[in-house]
Amino acid sequence: MDTMTKSRFFRLWLVLGSVFMILLIIVYWDNMGTAHLYLHTSLSRPHILQPFPSPKPGDGKYFTASIEEILEKLLSAHAKQNILLGRKVEQPSLLASSKPVLSNMEESVRGYDWSSHDAQQSPDPDGRQAERRSVLRGFCANASFAFPAKERSFDDIPNYELNHLIVDDRHGVIYCYVPKVACTNWKRVMIVLSQSLSDQGTPYRDPLDIPREYVHNSSTHLTFNKFWRRYGKFSRHLMKVKLKKYTKFLFVRDPFVRLISAFRSKFELENEEFYQKFAVPMLKRYSNHTSLPKSVSEAFSAGLRVSFANFIQYLLDPHTEKLAPFNEHWRQVHRLCHPCQIDYDFVGKLETLDQDATQLLRLLKVDRLLQFPPSYRNRTASSWEEGWFAKIPLAWRRQLYKLYEADFVLFGYPKPENLLRD
Repeated sequence: MDTMTKSRFFRLWLVLGSVFMILLIIVYWDNMGTAHLYLHTSLSRPHILQPFPSPKPGDGKYFTASIEEILEKLLSAHAKQNILLGRKVEQPSLLASSKPVLSNMEESVRGYDWSSHDAQQSPDPDGRQAERRSVLRGFCANASFAFPAKERSFDDIPNYELNHLIVDDRHGVIYCYVPKVACTNWKRVMIVLSQSLSDQGTPYRDPLDIPREYVHNSSTHLTFNKFWRRYGKFSRHLMKVKLKKYTKFLFVRDPFVRLISAFRSKFELENEEFYQKFAVPMLKRYSNHTSLPKSVSEAFSAGLRVSFANFIQYLLDPHTEKLAPFNEHWRQVHRLCHPCQIDYDFVGKLETLDQDATQLLRLLKVDRLLQFPPSYRNRTASSWEEGWFAKIPLAWRRQLYKLYEADFVLFGYPKPENLLRD
């Protein structure tokens, strides 16, 4: 009897231990990525792999074909699943119209998210697109141009860093969203295309009908970082299959102007989350405030706001990223979208948003399904930079450029010499 009891306890502990190890492995790979346990494709940089045991004649072809066949079935099955989900997933309809209604202040601030009056329009959009991609590929291949994480392979990117890659299986599209670069409306477009959201049983057809709070809800979108839970050990290879087969795009903008836009949107409007998480530490660390109001509305009423200089100090402070990576609204584009590991088919720019949006929707063959929402207009980017950076010390401006240099270079933005010289 005693022996049987011990045997049962041993089996129980063995089961519990196995379950714990499985959970530990899932958590680990969810955070750290799947590094070297996946089949390497042409999207990865070359790795030196240990040779597999010699297969029998024909075994290698059979194995590869089987894997590809399984993944093809997963792709088609997942696309069908998304179609069904698109019909079932509903969100409560708003009482009022969901189209954006902005106050004068908010409209002024959000107006900085869009293209400028004098943005140069190219008579040859295809040639312009080829030039952008050529510049990007050239600098990614240039060994003399270095920046952190440039040389890592796609396999080495942790899963949590793939959370900006939104997938639409219905049309074979992958969009890497960059905050402060028209991402709200491009997310709306992706929702319409994927039919991932419906109102009273009917998928949204007009991007502007989708309420803003649903657009930025992470559960609305299928992103790469969710693949591990869905597909397990096949997730990284499935990502590569989709990256090879799907059309991949992103939109960028002048890095300094994007910072100005982020500052205005998050610190010039009352935003409780950003006040508590960022403004309070900035005011304490860079403005020597020891006691601050508990809410953002109280702080604004008392005239306590983060200055643009405080914001730049925060970005340049080595202490900042020791605590946590940059928030997505000011994190560098190359850290959000990994353009040297992912070969993007289309690189759009906010400065040419209207032309690029029209060209992209035509490329995706969805231009008859929807139109990109109209955008606000604003002043020229160069005048913003000169005005906003006028009171920022020259040394800080130069440090800031080094911090965002990779984005300037990779996406073909000229070095702002007027801000960096005496």
